[in-house]
Amino acid sequence: MKKLNLLFIGLLSMSTIYAQDISDALRFSQDEIQGTARFRALSGAFGALGGDMSAISLNPAGSAVFIRSHASFSLSNRDIENNTQYFNGFGNSNDSNFNINQGGAAFVFANNNLESPWKKFTLAVNYDRTNSHDDDWFAVGTNTRSLSRYFLEITEEYEAPFGTLKLRQGEFLEEAYSDIGTIQNNGFLLQQVFLGYWGGIIDPVNLDDNTNDDNLDYTSNLRGNSFNQDYTYASNGYNGKVSFNAAAQYENNLYIGVNLNSHFIDYQRSTLLLENNSNSNSIVTDLEFGNTLSTVGRGFSFQLGSIFKITPELRAGLTYDSPTWYVIEEETTQSINSNNADTDIAFISDIINIYPEYKLQTPGKITGSLAYVFGKQGLLSFDYSRKNYGSIKFNPESDFTDLNRDIDGILTTASTYKVGGEYKHKQFSFRGGYRFEESPYVNGITVGDLKGYSLGIGYNFGNTKLDLTYDQSERSFATPLYNIGLIDTVSIDRTNSNVTLSISFNI
Repeated sequence: MKKLNLLFIGLLSMSTIYAQDISDALRFSQDEIQGTARFRALSGAFGALGGDMSAISLNPAGSAVFIRSHASFSLSNRDIENNTQYFNGFGNSNDSNFNINQGGAAFVFANNNLESPWKKFTLAVNYDRTNSHDDDWFAVGTNTRSLSRYFLEITEEYEAPFGTLKLRQGEFLEEAYSDIGTIQNNGFLLQQVFLGYWGGIIDPVNLDDNTNDDNLDYTSNLRGNSFNQDYTYASNGYNGKVSFNAAAQYENNLYIGVNLNSHFIDYQRSTLLLENNSNSNSIVTDLEFGNTLSTVGRGFSFQLGSIFKITPELRAGLTYDSPTWYVIEEETTQSINSNNADTDIAFISDIINIYPEYKLQTPGKITGSLAYVFGKQGLLSFDYSRKNYGSIKFNPESDFTDLNRDIDGILTTASTYKVGGEYKHKQFSFRGGYRFEESPYVNGITVGDLKGYSLGIGYNFGNTKLDLTYDQSERSFATPLYNIGLIDTVSIDRTNSNVTLSISFNI
């Protein structure tokens, strides 16, 4: 067979088993605690404080707290440990990487008009890596169900006439797979059935009947109830945000600000399932199924914020984060093989599926903050945020009606609590923090609650400051291998550890 590198445009499926699902919605809707070392040392409890470049990304009024123009840059090492359990199997994996996770500057313009209540104005620009997608884990175990359930359940829920799976005269497998993907509304679904058939995993009922082109019934070529499965997951990329900030100080006790934010997404994921069995009556004994996804996106949001000094020591902050409006593009590739597959099945992996761009609206957020400043000795700070994940929307609405309805019923409003403190002794600053994030799922299991803590130290050289922080968080997940058919979940206990070093200085 001639090897072809084909590119095709697939029409978006309205099914929730296409690339977009609830996990994607959450992935681009949640922010990690990123930013400067001082910001992370207080677990992000900076809404009523300001005076830090990452605090500006939290509350835009924070830049007006600066007395002089200021800049900072941060480097972070992130380590993720995943402990998995899948039926009778256990796994452990680690992933570690370095990145520049923050950089920005704020410029302060004092108002020399002594009669004006506006004391100063600030303009700032800041970059924060808001989420890292670098992650690796694997799951091994013995299941009573085979991967064939993935393909069979698609045929049971959606019409897949056998005639659409046949090759035309002189047609290559990869060409047929490409052409099927262009069928409106269910092209992706028919591709899955195509892979199941030509991969030797499923067959139509009465295969020897030459009149079965309209057949909608399929049977599995895997028999028995014991299947050894080895599933690997690998992803990389990040979400980033560039904030363009303007803020002002009014009188001596009020700071207000606004951010216009440019967001971007870079995400790649690959999964591979290996399955084997020694069931005596099974036609297929070994198979593999691979999928890759590449996602890029751009988005916009805005923030409005204020900080008010109730007394010289007590401060309150209030911030509104608008939804983020993304435009997203995706590409996928698939591969399949088995001891019963067509000999040319490997050429399927040469096909790149390019899908029309779609829109994603992530939820807005309200944050209230309190802080008490003990003069030059230290401070205590508390933030409370509330976000309704059920308001996530994929658009166009007509293409994602079912998915949006599922999101509204499965996801819920979640609260986040952050507390941080700082103690200063001569040139040294000692810091610590704690945060708790509620699960965004109604069941509280698919993604569990997050608990995290942080410790940090800083040294003030005068015009320059050096800060170092260690923070760690833990969260559990119940992740299905696929979202139809083979929906058995992997239990994942994830520990995310970070070491961050920042340098900041007055300009």
